Amino acid sequence: MAPTASFIPDSERAPSSFILPDLVSHCKFPLTYHPQGDEIALQSVTWLDAMCPDLSPKARKALWGLQAGELTAYCYPDSTAERLRVVSDFMNYLFHLDNISDGMMTRETDVLADSVMNALWYPEEYMPTHAKGKVQPAEELNAGKIARDYWSRCITDAGPGVQARFKESLELFFEAVNVQARARDADEVQDLESYIDVRRDTSGCKPVFDLIEYAMGFDLPEEVVTNPIIKALNQGTNDLVTWSNDIFSYNVEQSRGDTHNMIVILMTYHGHTLQSAVDYVGDLCSKTIDTFIENRTKVPSWGPEIDVMAQAYVQGLQDWITGSLHWSFMTHRYFGTNGAEVKNTRFVKLLPLKGEPTVA
Repeated sequence: MAPTASFIPDSERAPSSFILPDLVSHCKFPLTYHPQGDEIALQSVTWLDAMCPDLSPKARKALWGLQAGELTAYCYPDSTAERLRVVSDFMNYLFHLDNISDGMMTRETDVLADSVMNALWYPEEYMPTHAKGKVQPAEELNAGKIARDYWSRCITDAGPGVQARFKESLELFFEAVNVQARARDADEVQDLESYIDVRRDTSGCKPVFDLIEYAMGFDLPEEVVTNPIIKALNQGTNDLVTWSNDIFSYNVEQSRGDTHNMIVILMTYHGHTLQSAVDYVGDLCSKTIDTFIENRTKVPSWGPEIDVMAQAYVQGLQDWITGSLHWSFMTHRYFGTNGAEVKNTRFVKLLPLKGEPTVA
């Protein structure tokens, strides 16, 4: 007779919970919020809701529980209200793209990417391409229509450098999503090095960091954008947002069998338990914050006018670090309506795999 659960040694039991690292306490940066954040967040989510008439009731509920507009208000607190609205619309849309690309096969992600990028290259009207392998339908996909709506408003004020960087970053996002889809098609778990390389683009951080410039009303010179210290600050912020997100999203992702997560890779290839993997990623996150603080003291000078822009950009990255950490407990995306309690206790009870019965 098989032993009952009470006689199974602890070392052989699957974990039922884990403890989050205390990243909020480790991050000493002040938390700020746009004074019109709530108002604009409501406008933005209402906009995307209206633009997506075919959403299922479950997806629509998730859209309103996401609170992407509130994340935007934390991360762009000094933007004008008009530009905050455009950034908030993109933030809502980016999460929408992430949701609809989850579970897509490789060919489907290609079609999605082509539709969205078409809107960015031809913002005035839909111009379907007819190149081999890139033939687009006569009727524009809804994802393209939404992209055209926000992008046509963004480019009226965005500088040429911002526009070029944004389009390049979004291309990288879709290329990485395609790599992720190929791994999913093949039922593969990437090795750690490959995962980190791809995850820095699937996070979507690069295009939203480009929008710091737009939100603040400047266009960074190329010498600033390509400076090694600025690039290190940018990548460090990306890593913090991305890796902390792997911790916060792990519970929901494991319940649906999603393996695009550093914690899964550490357990699969590096002999970690769930808790030791969470602790390992948490330690990486803490170190990225420490390195960010150190690198900020090394930002060079390009003269008074450019320095003001450079410092505002770095401040925008810092706001992303702080805002994303606090927002992760506010949104319903990761901890449902229990975010405040989880933030306080740091205790996360694992959700059952979809299709398995819930045990009281």
